[in-house]
Amino acid sequence: MRILHFSDPHIPTPLSHVPLVKWLGKRAIGGANLILGRYRLFADAAEKLAALARFTAEQRVDLVICTGDYTALGLTHEYEEAVRTVRPLMNAPHGYINVPGNHDYYLADALREERFRTYFKTTLTSDLPESQVDGPWPLVRLIGEDIAVIAVNSSRPNPQPWRSSGKIPENQLAQLLKLSEDHRLVDRRVFVITHHAPMRANGKKDNRLHGLTNADQLLLVCSEFHRALILCGHVHQCYHVIDKTTGQAIFCAGSVSLEGKEGLWLFDIQGDEIKATKGRLNGRHYELSSEIKLTNQAYPC
Repeated sequence: MRILHFSDPHIPTPLSHVPLVKWLGKRAIGGANLILGRYRLFADAAEKLAALARFTAEQRVDLVICTGDYTALGLTHEYEEAVRTVRPLMNAPHGYINVPGNHDYYLADALREERFRTYFKTTLTSDLPESQVDGPWPLVRLIGEDIAVIAVNSSRPNPQPWRSSGKIPENQLAQLLKLSEDHRLVDRRVFVITHHAPMRANGKKDNRLHGLTNADQLLLVCSEFHRALILCGHVHQCYHVIDKTTGQAIFCAGSVSLEGKEGLWLFDIQGDEIKATKGRLNGRHYELSSEIKLTNQAYPC
């Protein structure tokens, strides 16, 4: 089984499409940030995602996972463009699984109008719908006989311009804990996916304004699974790290499209062994670079 994990494409769209009424508050600051440089850093996102689709086909990927931040301001026209751009990646044999990022829930109107659920509706089907306690979350997908993916949502609107933190609601975490004891998952390799990274590359928690505010709880719950990895994004750096307290392995895909820092993870699962290979952009093509191996007994430190 081969799984591709990418994150944070931040697909740009023309700012002229934004209605004046939407420019109030935080979006005005976000728009200024785009104009002053951020737009340039992600200007080629659509072309890079087209290259990623070619890479996915060449590598015969079975399942594609995205851990959010398709947009910059969480607006309708951005969602429309995001769906069009990533649609070729949704054709993998075992489908496509995703969660929203903090930019996708930039302000309360994106959540109130359920834009993510509307535009990504076809990706939000669960094989265990009875486990969904907070909209579509936790979303469980059973892949073949040996793998399960569980998606929990850490993103929320942050109206303060200086805040982009996230939190996984308590009811989702409680249900995730119940799933760790579910007989249908006990013998499967579990990938828990969410947007916010529970730990940075240096092994430390992110700050309270940017990070996952209940990271410790997520790590403890995930450690109850016999075999679980956490996949995330939000931090624009592609890395893996091990939580020394729980032994939990975390893989952050960084951003697939950030100029000069494009990254992804490719997982090959065979029996009890996982080979995780980092990917990068080389010119107009993605390629594989360094790899690590995981077993039931040992994680890389």
